[in-house]
Amino acid sequence: MDADAVRAHRVRRIAVVTGAGSGLGRAVALALADGWSVALAGRRAEALEETAELAGPDADVMCVPTDVTDPEAVDALFAAVRERYGRLDFLFNNAGTFGPGGIPFEDLPYSAWRKVVDVNLTGAFLCAQAAFRQMKAQDPQGGRIVNNGSVSAHTPRPHSAPYTATKHALTGLTKSLSLDGRPYSIACGQIDIGNAATEMTARMQSGVLQANGELAAEPVMDASDVARTVRLMADLPLEANIQFTTILATAMPFVGRG
Repeated sequence: MDADAVRAHRVRRIAVVTGAGSGLGRAVALALADGWSVALAGRRAEALEETAELAGPDADVMCVPTDVTDPEAVDALFAAVRERYGRLDFLFNNAGTFGPGGIPFEDLPYSAWRKVVDVNLTGAFLCAQAAFRQMKAQDPQGGRIVNNGSVSAHTPRPHSAPYTATKHALTGLTKSLSLDGRPYSIACGQIDIGNAATEMTARMQSGVLQANGELAAEPVMDASDVARTVRLMADLPLEANIQFTTILATAMPFVGRG
């Protein structure tokens, strides 16, 4: 770690945000960039550069194109962060995909199932494991991992078996990380998000399938509301942890869904 990085770390903590090229990942990265050093990870280099430009000239950000389903790419991401900053304080494990919509369970191709599992669950595992290793090895020990869950970790939508299954599994991963991280001052929490306005949820406002078979438009909230919540979780001292929190558009059909 060079002298400039050492000086920067005295006042800035170090974060990795996956899926930082758009949507919630971009919103969270921008919220953290005010005071944190942030590694922006995602598949599309151009999108990461756009996020970096939005962060402004005073932000300390680095772009690391990364496929979270590739173990070697994930290792390279965290090695790049370690080389530049010398440590890691926070991972927002955000990269994910809905998968194909509108396909009945019995017609779902194996390839579609596998793609969602690879990104949402295996990708989250790989990034969490790399972060955990770094946080355990560094001096002083410790850090925080926040997994991006979903209200689908509680209640599914129709025709959403791959997405819903991975989000339920992510809850188990969060609990395991919280337990296994205790001896090393590694905190882990999960934010379950419902109907934030992003490119992935644009269809919510035009009509989505409900449990009774009807199509209905659903309200959304601004992605910045989610970003502020993640920033709150990130800023806590390691002696405190938000284990699970749910943030959603107030009037979306979630409580009593179906």
